[in-house]
This record gives sequence, C-alpha cells and structure tokens, in this order.
Amino acid sequence: MKKYPLAIWILSLGAFAIGMTEFVIMGLLPNIARDLNVSVSDAGQLITGYALSVAIGGPIIVLATYKLPRKNLLILLMAIFIIGNGIGSFAPNYSSLMISRVIAALAHGSFFGIGSLFAANMVAPHKRASAMALMFMGLTLSNIIGVPFGTFIGQLLGWKMTFVVISVLGLFTLIGIIKYVPNQ
Repeated sequence: MKKYPLAIWILSLGAFAIGMTEFVIMGLLPNIARDLNVSVSDAGQLITGYALSVAIGGPIIVLATYKLPRKNLLILLMAIFIIGNGIGSFAPNYSSLMISRVIAALAHGSFFGIGSLFAANMVAPHKRASAMALMFMGLTLSNIIGVPFGTFIGQLLGWKMTFVVISVLGLFTLIGIIKYVPNQ
C-alpha cells in the first residue's frame, strides 16, 4: 500500500465527520420529530437548512476568508463545524437544532475545497489524484459506516448523542490539523 502523510488521513477523518453530519439526520428524523414535538416533515427541513447553508454560506465563507492562510482556514472551518454540532448536541428545541445545522454546514464546501488542495500538495505530482481520492474516501465511508453507526447511536442513546460523537470526531480532526497539517 502506498504511504501517504498522516495529514491526509486527518483530512479524510474530517471529510468523514462532515459527511456523517450531513446525512445522519435522515435516520434520526422520527426521533427528532418526536422529541421536539414537530412533524417528521418539519424535521425534514433540517436537511434543507443544511443544504441551503452549504449552497449559500459556502461561497460567502470563501469570500470572507480568502486572505487567511490555508491552514488557519482549515482550523477555522473545523472549529465552526465543531461549534455547530456542539449546539446540536444540546439543542432544546427545533430552532436551536436548525441553527446548529446551518452553522455546521458553513464549513462543508470550503473544507472539501481547501482540504483537497492540501492533500494534493502533500505528495509528489504523480500521486496527487490518489491523495485527493484518499481524502474524499472519508466522505464515502461516512455514508457506508458513519451514517448507520450514527443512526444506531442516536436510536440507542438519543439523537443528541450522535451530535456529540460527530463533535468528538471534529475535535480529533482539529487537533490533527493543528499538529500534522503543514502550512501551505
């Protein structure tokens, strides 16, 4: 197996966590609807809120942060992601949970864009595509492993615990970025 810098694996973990937070909500909708006393249809708007935040907030984040050094931007994005999911883990009502989803989604697009640039720049030119694929593998694995696991945790221990787990994954990613991702 080809060896890749640990930093690329850290970025893949971040992609895993972001993918998990995006998609796990679908398996938790009945639980969230029941606990927050809203319809499943209304709870489904948490998916729309996330998607709109990625689509609208992503470009705004790019415009607001383009002068930041890239590593600092990755750190900021992961901090935003952790804060958003942290709010979700304590959300006492539907509005708080929607706000948490919007905040967490702000990190989504920019993280993948900047992270893939980091991954490509950490390896020799002939390995760039596979380094980027390794980073995006985290997103794929989030759908295969993370979403079912997060749904299981949410159904077993309550949906808020899923957001705790995602926040912890984000925290590990943040620490890894600070420690292992080189300045570029």
